[in-house]
Amino acid sequence: MKFDRIKLLLQDDFIKLQNAKVILLGVGGVGSFCLDCLSRSGLKEITIVDFDTYDATNQNRQMWSELHEGELKVEALQKHYPHAKIINVHIDEQWVWDFNFDEYDVVLDAIDDTKAKLAIAQKCHKKLISSFGSAKRLDPTQIKVDDIWKTYGDKFGSKIRYELRKRGFKKKYTVIFSSEEAVVKAKGSFMGVTASFGLVMCAQTIKKLTK
Repeated sequence: MKFDRIKLLLQDDFIKLQNAKVILLGVGGVGSFCLDCLSRSGLKEITIVDFDTYDATNQNRQMWSELHEGELKVEALQKHYPHAKIINVHIDEQWVWDFNFDEYDVVLDAIDDTKAKLAIAQKCHKKLISSFGSAKRLDPTQIKVDDIWKTYGDKFGSKIRYELRKRGFKKKYTVIFSSEEAVVKAKGSFMGVTASFGLVMCAQTIKKLTK
């Protein structure tokens, strides 16, 4: 059967995945692989949120993008993951403050909008798993997982920490980041790293739901 192998690993904890509700913010290079991993691991209640459409530049790193150029990402992905609920919206700071996250067990942040990311941290830190920058890097073995205040090696992450301190935020939440220094200044990307971020995000979600 489809989930027999994951059941062998999780045993009685597998039912926790089947009963969990997860919301995934952003389904690009990181989020699309996280979605695939969550789905193949038995999660049934997944809401995905994004506003973008697929173009040719997405095809080096985003799941299914080569099949759906010009289509809305959430609508295209629902064709492959029909159990996923979709919200086609631009995730900005105001949307985060207005949206009700109460029904979700885990909130997954795979976006790169700074103000929205800060709002997500402030509002959802207790059940948040957040991704920092996965672009500009080539070595997936340097991906790390730690709380926000122990992250390093990422200018984007440094900016998030600085802005959180300015807002008086002192709580901890889980962050996926890379200790590898950026290889280039331009926002080049390698699927070996971006996809690995998504798979680590999925693994952390399973860990959070079953601990």
